[in-house]
Amino acid sequence: MKYCICSDTFPGWSVEDIFNFAKKTGYEAVELASYSFCDSITDVDESERKRMRAWADGAGIDIAGFHALFTPIPGLRPNHTCPAWLQMNSADPDIRAKTKAYLKELIRFTGEVGGKNVVLGSAASRNIPKEIPFIEGWRMAAETLREAAEYAARYAIVLSLEPIAANLTNFINTPDDAMKMVREVNHPNLKWMLDCFAAYNQGVDVPAAVRKYGADLVHVHMNDENKSWPGTGRVDFPPIVQALKDVGYSGYLSLEVMDLRPDPETIAREGLKSIRKLFE
Repeated sequence: MKYCICSDTFPGWSVEDIFNFAKKTGYEAVELASYSFCDSITDVDESERKRMRAWADGAGIDIAGFHALFTPIPGLRPNHTCPAWLQMNSADPDIRAKTKAYLKELIRFTGEVGGKNVVLGSAASRNIPKEIPFIEGWRMAAETLREAAEYAARYAIVLSLEPIAANLTNFINTPDDAMKMVREVNHPNLKWMLDCFAAYNQGVDVPAAVRKYGADLVHVHMNDENKSWPGTGRVDFPPIVQALKDVGYSGYLSLEVMDLRPDPETIAREGLKSIRKLFE
C-alpha cells in the first residue's frame, strides 16, 4: 500500500510546493483536485502539464490521479467552461454531452501528467434529476461511463466510482450500487473506490464490503466521520485495515480531509502518522 495526500489539503499552495512538502513529510503520492490549481482543466495548456509532471518527477513523488472532478475554485461564478455548470445525468442532452467531454479531458490530463486514477465523486454533479425516471438516468449514466472507460483505457487510467451517502446524492450510495454499475458497464477500466467518511455516513459495513468486492477496489480515501484524519472521529478503522490486508489491497491510501483545521502541515504530518500506525 502507498501513502498519498490530496492537494486540496493545501489551499493557496502551488502544486510544486505541495509535491515537495508531501515528499518531505513521507508521502509517496499526491491526489490532485483540479480546483486547487485551476477553474477548468481545459485552461491548463500542454506546457503547464509538462511542468506539473516535471515537478512531480523532481520531487520524487507520484501523481495518484484526480478527484473533485467538477468542483470549481470557490467564489468563481459558473459559466460555460466552469465544471460547476456540468451535470452527468442532466435532463438537458447538451449538458450531458459537455459533461462527458469534460470528463474525457480530465482523463487525458491525468494520463499526460502521469496519474493512474480518476475518482468519480462530485455528488451534486451526478444526481439523477426528478424529471428523469431513475432507471433511465441509470441507463444514461452507464452509457457515459462505458464510453469514458473505453477512453480511459487509451491512457491506462482507471475510472473509480466513489459511493457517497444519500444525503448528498441519489446516485451510487453504497459499494453494492457501485459494483452493480461496474458489472453492468463490464469494462476493466471502471472500478470502485472506498471513502471511509462517506461509507460511515451511509451506514456501510465497510469490512464486509471490502471482502466482498476487494478484487475491484482500486483506491481508498482515508478520513474520519468528523471530516478530519483517521483516529480523530468515530470510524472503527482496525477492522477496515484488516479487511484491506485480507484481500491483498495494494493501492493508494489517500488522506482526504474536508476540515482543514488546524493547518495543512499539521494535518499532513498527523494524518500520515495515524495511517502508518494503523497499517504498520
